[in-house]
Amino acid sequence: RQHEGPRRVKRAWVIPPISVSENHKRIPHLLVQQIKSDKQQPGGVIYSIKGPGVDEEPLGIFSIDKFSGKVFLNAMLDREENDRYRLRAFALDLGGVTLEDPTDLEIIVVDQNDNRPLFRQDVFTGHVVEGAEPGTCVMTVDATDADDPDTDNAALRYSILDQGAAGMFSINATTGEICTARPGLDRETMGVYNLTVQAADMSGDGLTTTAMAVIYLEDINDNPPEFTKEEFSMEVEEQAAGVEVGKVFVHDKDLAGSSGWLAKFTILEGDPEGAFTIRTDPHTNDGVLSVVKVGTGQPGDTWGSHDSADPWPLLQPLDHEVRDRFELTLSVQNEQPLEPTAPPSPRALATVRVHVRDVNEAPVFRENPRRISVLEGTPPGTPITTYTASDPDTHQIQTLTYALLYDPADWLQLDPHAGTVRTKRELLHPSAFLQGGWYIALVLARDDAEPPLSATGTLSIEILEVNDHAPQLQPLSGELCGRPGRGGNLLLGATDEDRPPHGAPFHFQLSPQHPQLARNWSITRFNGEGQSGWGGCCTGGSPLTLCPTPAVTHAVLAVLAELPEGPYSLPLLLRDSGTPPREQQQLLNVSVCHCGRDGTCQDGILAAATAGAGITFGALLIILGSTILLLVLVGLGAARVRGRRRALRKGLLERSRDDMRDNILNYDEQGGGEEDQDAYDINQLRHPELFSARAKPPVRRDAPLSSGTPSARRRLPNSPSDIEDFINEGLEAADSDPSVPPYDTALIYDYEGSGSVASPLSSIVSSLTDEDQDYDYLSEWGPRFRRLADLYG
Repeated sequence: RQHEGPRRVKRAWVIPPISVSENHKRIPHLLVQQIKSDKQQPGGVIYSIKGPGVDEEPLGIFSIDKFSGKVFLNAMLDREENDRYRLRAFALDLGGVTLEDPTDLEIIVVDQNDNRPLFRQDVFTGHVVEGAEPGTCVMTVDATDADDPDTDNAALRYSILDQGAAGMFSINATTGEICTARPGLDRETMGVYNLTVQAADMSGDGLTTTAMAVIYLEDINDNPPEFTKEEFSMEVEEQAAGVEVGKVFVHDKDLAGSSGWLAKFTILEGDPEGAFTIRTDPHTNDGVLSVVKVGTGQPGDTWGSHDSADPWPLLQPLDHEVRDRFELTLSVQNEQPLEPTAPPSPRALATVRVHVRDVNEAPVFRENPRRISVLEGTPPGTPITTYTASDPDTHQIQTLTYALLYDPADWLQLDPHAGTVRTKRELLHPSAFLQGGWYIALVLARDDAEPPLSATGTLSIEILEVNDHAPQLQPLSGELCGRPGRGGNLLLGATDEDRPPHGAPFHFQLSPQHPQLARNWSITRFNGEGQSGWGGCCTGGSPLTLCPTPAVTHAVLAVLAELPEGPYSLPLLLRDSGTPPREQQQLLNVSVCHCGRDGTCQDGILAAATAGAGITFGALLIILGSTILLLVLVGLGAARVRGRRRALRKGLLERSRDDMRDNILNYDEQGGGEEDQDAYDINQLRHPELFSARAKPPVRRDAPLSSGTPSARRRLPNSPSDIEDFINEGLEAADSDPSVPPYDTALIYDYEGSGSVASPLSSIVSSLTDEDQDYDYLSEWGPRFRRLADLYG
């Protein structure tokens, strides 16, 4: 079969578009008289429609009579919701078979002016500077209309319904742009404009709506600041610094807080010293007049003392006695320059009269500190200076009194009315109250006002050095070899309590009163003028180790001839360099020793006996003889005491009836008395390892019963750890023995053995016997027992 090409099929039925007005109120409304198919069947044709408004949302708007083909509108239409509908029409036979292809049915909704214009916002805001030229555009208002924009239903026109009587603004009817219409916009007259604008459709003849347009005028500096009055009066106390004196008030019509409103003040005249300053209060725009702080001058100040730490002069405080009133001329202007069109101000200048009130001022020491010099050792009662203050209150009659506020050494006395300072006692070097040779005291000056005021002055007294001390030789003794050129040198030094220039350099020489010393001895300068400036002995070094000693000079003592060993005393004369010089003769003790090969002393016995003590050989012999005599006397005394003890022991032994054992009696054991020599052997407790465990323990002879009791035959401890057990066993044996009186401990205190070499001394025992007592032997016991011998002998 051959393929057949597409053929043009003639549509049998075509439905033209149907137009219907929105908001049609007669419902139902016939839209189409009949839809008719060309393929009519004998039994008839069934018609149907489908699409939006029928079987799709929104439902139920359109319907069709299936037998006649009439199309009906069943609800009101709104073009703003849907401006057209596209439906499909079908033709079927009675069996439901499609007779021909479906056709399109288009329903167009015709617009009506049923929507008012709407502004995009209720209030429109704009800004324009005051004084703007006519034609300056400020803002644009706009509205919308929901009707068909291709019809007059949405054709909008704008207008200003109300803007006040001035008529300063106009609006473009088509675009809604608002611009200035006239000159003379003044923020100070009218700062805000409220306009009522309208939008109307149908080219201005239809529906309308309104909105508000608010226009703010921006400020420019077209008004100069002005003082509220021409003269201001103020008062301030003298000596005030950094305090507010008062305020000057100004008025400015410009916007508060803007740069065209903020004022700037200047002191034009009346304050050449720069004692005042003025600033602007940022909240009130008033001028605040103040006294300048002392020491915080400004560039251009021309008076006051200068301080190197401050780049500007130090200003003096206000002084009523110097100047009691000021008349200042002030000017005011804005921080921002005025507009050229601004009128000049007749009140740009003002006069401020400041009265300086007199108050009590503290006294002033014009010279502070006062520096003077006093010779060391100045006698008490010597006037050294008059230190007084002045009272700045020249217009008031006041009296000043003085007192010492600080006098650490209690060295001064002060006249309370005249301010004369005198010495109370001598002040000498060295002193803990001197600082680098200066004595510091504080003087208090007080006036008699109510309340009184005071001031403090510093008195610095330099204590000038006086040459009142002679140099002292150091050391005072030494040793050297007795051969010239072989260690026969001794380094000598000196110190002086005086300060320079009354100390070094020192002059050393042999005493001129003993010219014979020059035959064997010589002294030469070691350091000082023209020398290296070194000398002295360093710590831990040898005697000739040199160290820098700028305060002490030295000399060298040398032997000129070979001298025998022994001590020598050399008188030396020392003199300082003070004015006038002080000199003193001192004794140097030198020990000449045997020289070794290296020039040092070989035998140190003689040097040890003489060095440091500074004694002569004769004095040494006297000391040695005295020592020997003292030892002899001590020996004789000891021999005499020993003889007396032997005589006493002999008398005791003659009265002894028993044999005495030559051993030590242990009384501290508290056992059986003098005969108890075999009690507890303490050596067995201390050294148990020296005694055999099998050895027979000693038997106590102080036991009241048989010595064969178990308590007397206890085993001795073998080690120190058994000592406690040994003692506890003895205690238990004594407590459990029924044949003896009860004892508190293992030690027996009341039993003293069977006899004693000494007779009882108790008066009770003596009264119980008829035996006569012989007390004559008490006289042989020494002076301490003579009183007993007189009573009983």
